[in-house]
Amino acid sequence: MAKWGEGDPRWIVEQRADATNVNNWHWTERDASNWSTEKLKVLFLAVRVENEEGACEVTEVSKLDGEASINNRKGKLIFFYEWNIKLSWTGTSKSGVKYKGHVEIPNLSDENDVDEVEVSISLAKDEPDTNLMALMKQEGTEEIRNAMSTYISTLKTEFTQGMILPTVNGEQTEPAPQMAAGAEDHMTTASTVTATPQSKPIGVKIPTCKISLKDIFLTSPEELYRVFTTQELVQAFTHAPAIIEADKGGKFHLLDGSVSGKFIDLVPEKQIVMKWRFKSWPSGHFATVTLNFTDKGSETEVRLEGKGIPSSEEERTKQGWQRYYFEGIKQTFGYGARLF
Repeated sequence: MAKWGEGDPRWIVEQRADATNVNNWHWTERDASNWSTEKLKVLFLAVRVENEEGACEVTEVSKLDGEASINNRKGKLIFFYEWNIKLSWTGTSKSGVKYKGHVEIPNLSDENDVDEVEVSISLAKDEPDTNLMALMKQEGTEEIRNAMSTYISTLKTEFTQGMILPTVNGEQTEPAPQMAAGAEDHMTTASTVTATPQSKPIGVKIPTCKISLKDIFLTSPEELYRVFTTQELVQAFTHAPAIIEADKGGKFHLLDGSVSGKFIDLVPEKQIVMKWRFKSWPSGHFATVTLNFTDKGSETEVRLEGKGIPSSEEERTKQGWQRYYFEGIKQTFGYGARLF
């Protein structure tokens, strides 16, 4: 038997007269339903596939019924989630003909591996047959499964932070989050680990990466700059309420709050620098995103540089910018089509 004051610090409760559940060690439960709802919507709405027949994309999350929670029992995390999901998709053939369809995922749950989850693809009523169905059933289904995999992995990493907090000399220490394979390459770690008690909380390092994107818009730098910084125009291409305070230090909120941040620097027609984040990222973490506009005569080249992107969010962030910003602007204002 350990002497008084010795042993596993997670079980030392002699200084707690009320026998409180110290640092959530014994039993805690966290409701992940609201977080999961927002996360799944963002992931599914980023699904887009394309081949020689045309392109298909998920355009609406029409049903998202279910729940998710995490239990901590003596340091062991137990995950529960069960969702009944319906999505709407739109396909556009190379000739410009549009088709509509549905996706049903009746049971995304912790009891099944992602590869075992049923994904049913169909055309909407009265829609004619199209080769785009094959695209959605193959590449589309694969991307939908990737979205589900990303949801599960982030549920088990990002959302669990702070659920297990053993103490050292009475001070709380944050647990290191689980990292995806290869994420270690993006952060510096100490070469040795000591058991020396810490007098202050230890911060959590988030593995991050950089992203770069480039695109061409058939408009002037002046007009394109206005699109990115004018609230009414942002609402037009995102098809959602937005708040845009286009001044240095001004804040912005897009896509019903899924994206937020503030402007760091604004050079009309030349550059926009902003602190930018997805709502699902760890609290308080922002990436630095820079947009550079270059006049190419009848066109404008935009170069995006993003720093501090969470490594697990690299692809989703790239796809989000490409789809919701670049493609959204082109489709709304016609900046992607040449007229002869």
